[in-house]
Amino acid sequence: MTRRFDPLILLWVALALILGFLVINPLLRLVMTSLEAADTGAFTFANYVAAYGRPRYVQALWNSLRLGLSVTVLCLVFALPMAWAVSRTDMPGKGAIRLLVLGAFITPPYLGAIGWILLAGPNAGWINKLYVALTGASEGFLDIYSFPGLVFIIAVYSFPYLFIFTSSALDVVSSEMEDAANILGAGTLRTMARITLPLVLPAILGGAIVTFLETIALFGSPALIAIPARFNVVTTQLQQFFSPPVRAEVAAAYAVPLLLITVVLFALQRWLIARKGFVSLTGKGGERRMIPLGRWRFVMLGYCGFVLSLSVLLPYAALSQAALSKAWGQGWSFDNLTLGNFHYLLFVHDSAGQSVLNSFIYAASAACLAIGLALSIAYIVSRKLLPFAEVLGFLCMAPFVVPGIVLAIAFYAAYAPPPFALYGTGLILVLAFTTRFLPIGFANASAALRGINPEMEEAVRILGGGRLLAVRRVMVPLMKRGLIGAWLLVFIPATRELSTAMFLYGPKTRTMSVMLLDLSEEGKFEHLAALGFMLLAATIVIVGVGYRLVGGDFMMRRERT
Repeated sequence: MTRRFDPLILLWVALALILGFLVINPLLRLVMTSLEAADTGAFTFANYVAAYGRPRYVQALWNSLRLGLSVTVLCLVFALPMAWAVSRTDMPGKGAIRLLVLGAFITPPYLGAIGWILLAGPNAGWINKLYVALTGASEGFLDIYSFPGLVFIIAVYSFPYLFIFTSSALDVVSSEMEDAANILGAGTLRTMARITLPLVLPAILGGAIVTFLETIALFGSPALIAIPARFNVVTTQLQQFFSPPVRAEVAAAYAVPLLLITVVLFALQRWLIARKGFVSLTGKGGERRMIPLGRWRFVMLGYCGFVLSLSVLLPYAALSQAALSKAWGQGWSFDNLTLGNFHYLLFVHDSAGQSVLNSFIYAASAACLAIGLALSIAYIVSRKLLPFAEVLGFLCMAPFVVPGIVLAIAFYAAYAPPPFALYGTGLILVLAFTTRFLPIGFANASAALRGINPEMEEAVRILGGGRLLAVRRVMVPLMKRGLIGAWLLVFIPATRELSTAMFLYGPKTRTMSVMLLDLSEEGKFEHLAALGFMLLAATIVIVGVGYRLVGGDFMMRRERT
């Protein structure tokens, strides 16, 4: 008997083509552009020779690798003791610690860098001024415009990745093996090092790799710190390739190895995990007993408070002082207080107000597109509606291993030239943001679909409804909370995304993140801090809405692979 043609197959194929348009085409164009001569379009390796033919270009790559490794090590020092103390011990104040970690997580790294410039600038930084006043020294002892300064700034805003990965794993590990080690005479620290941490090593590896990749792909903090310090990393070097005259082919060639490094690291993680079994033989449940620290619990609380003061309390204080001051260097005084910086940005500056509007419009549009496409592809994959459904799932997750700056150059190569000619438009930013954060939407949509019994959908079809009716009337309402959480998880980082926007914006499509860098070049830290506070305040409001609608854990859910 001939199988009746289902017209919905055309919809599924169309969705697959859209996914290819967003993921496959830009990456293919990136590789092809790196192998094309700029004038003739002929096949050539000359772009790779130009990209890596000068020692300073190679040095920038080496600097990025050193930076990524150094930040990852420092983040391990920050995050692992904190995650262990919060998840496994009786340390007081754990709720406040988690809240402050969330504050560090939602703070854009480049905004934190601005705060630390105000605190530790070599001449006018508040810490250096205090040191000079107290000691009578001729100059301060801190210089944030240095390689160690850049490592520090990135680490204090990247350690939440490792904290979230590690604490989430520790929260579900039974304490029975730790109890056995204690019975055999092992102390608390030895048990943690020999039993607890090895059990969550896969989570630590995942967090470390994410931290490393996020570090080498950052643009904002290096632009604020590395350029004045007169050294380059990959992202600042790529910016120079996009300075007139634009050398897109050389930039593509310079970006391809960064993509390869990313793929190799994720392959290495999978290989390491596959070679060793990380299984706790304690059954499905198991008690999770808090470890008593005695008087050391206040030492651990002090350590956590110290780290979080570096990432939240001190820079926020510096930013708030600058945002509310006529001249930030004059300190706190009633004569120096003003709201004029906010008024100037919203009503006087020719493009700051528009950049605020652009950020939220582009982020909201990208979140809607990403969640809509992710839900559709997750449905196709879970119901196996196309022969190559698993491949579509892989493509949805593929942007996770593509650094934002590489994705931006790929979109430039694919959609800046005719016939699309999208460079500098809002549409290319929306499409790039959609692709960048598509893995978040897909992971959450897939998890939500797995929690719904397919029989509920079948009941609708038995009663005469089609697939689309079942999805619209049954599945989406049941998944509403998860989809709202996923939308927020896309919207929030999209509002502050810089590494992608920096290479794709035009004169009328600046976002708040790009405007922050523009203001930093003008040297008006008061205006810069005020704009940063506007971005931060909006983010906090959105997170608060998310807590109200979805629950307190929506910012901590990570289902990346």
